[in-house]
Amino acid sequence: MTAVDDAITAAFRTEWARLVATLIGGLGDWDLAEECAQEAFALAWRTWPRDGIPDRPGAWLLTAARRRAVDRLRRERVGAEKLRALALLDDPGEPLSDNDIPDDRLRLLFTCCHPALAFEAQVALALRTLTGLTTAEIARAFGVPEATMAKRLVRAKQKIRDAAIPYRVPPAHLLPERTRAVLGVIYLLFNEGYVASGGAELQRADLAAEAQRLAALVVELMPDDPEAGGLNALVLLQQSRSATRSATDGALIPLEEQDRSRWDRELIAAGLAELRRTARRDRLGPYQLQAMIVACHVTADGPGDTDWARITELYEALLARVPSPTVALNHAIAVAMRSGPEAGLKLLDELATTPGPGHLFAAARADLLRRLGRDEAAAREYRTALELTANDAERAYLTRRLNEVARSET
Repeated sequence: MTAVDDAITAAFRTEWARLVATLIGGLGDWDLAEECAQEAFALAWRTWPRDGIPDRPGAWLLTAARRRAVDRLRRERVGAEKLRALALLDDPGEPLSDNDIPDDRLRLLFTCCHPALAFEAQVALALRTLTGLTTAEIARAFGVPEATMAKRLVRAKQKIRDAAIPYRVPPAHLLPERTRAVLGVIYLLFNEGYVASGGAELQRADLAAEAQRLAALVVELMPDDPEAGGLNALVLLQQSRSATRSATDGALIPLEEQDRSRWDRELIAAGLAELRRTARRDRLGPYQLQAMIVACHVTADGPGDTDWARITELYEALLARVPSPTVALNHAIAVAMRSGPEAGLKLLDELATTPGPGHLFAAARADLLRRLGRDEAAAREYRTALELTANDAERAYLTRRLNEVARSET
């Protein structure tokens, strides 16, 4: 990559959320704000190689986006009020508010998660607007078709426009009513970083690191919220294994094959300490339960020492709170590890008609069938999983397993 490529990539990572949020604040129009921000970056790709990288990329991009918005508004004759608002958007270096929220990105997340919208709409809109995730990536995170997610986003934006919902930082006393959605955004952002929904790499380290940073900031802001602590513990414990989850060729390494001596003990200690602190609040929620499950893995000396009975109990408690296909799938896997592959397959068969994580469901069935020595059936499931996943690291792992059972067939 050239220096210009690096500069624009860095600017997108650091400035996109602020740019879009600032434009929304002035325009009150989400689609126009995103379009003008995209056009500003497109202009940067055309002109920075010729004119050089500006001293203040964020200011340059805001000026470019503002000019595009002014041109569009003048052509569309929508009135002077929005034009006057845009005239005030000169310096993206100034904070959006003197609110107590200590970080620009976190401040924008709380702004985006307006309680007038349904929970899923808040989370999806914040992911789309502030993290750079595509509609397809957000749809995969929610386990719905891309077209369904696109419609949800359109409806959310329409409601904001029709109801004249203001885009501004909430006062401190209103933060708790938005915290659940903010945690949801950070959780799904981390999930996309932990296992990318597509592409060449298993992990997107930049997204995972940003989610880790934001989770820690929410705990600083709201130390008495047990689920904020639970999410922070979950992210720390999951991140402790990140260096061991991919082989040198990029293929996924499953948990049972990872080199546990390379797990980050400092992150494990920090995650366990956070989990103990938040558990004392005596209000157990989904993020705490997930952190407790991961804690069982990272504290086991080896795969054979894992307390699968405890993990199964925790998944049952989680399933009672979050009855989703993904949780049910993981519960079935835990049952298989505790009681044998046949017990897990029985639960998976009960889930077969439930819409859910397609390639993960097929991969789980394939693994249990492989453990039972039913190689022909396992091969069919591995092929199905390969058809459904877009992540090259997962594909490499599934291909290896498929080749193993295919050799056994012959």
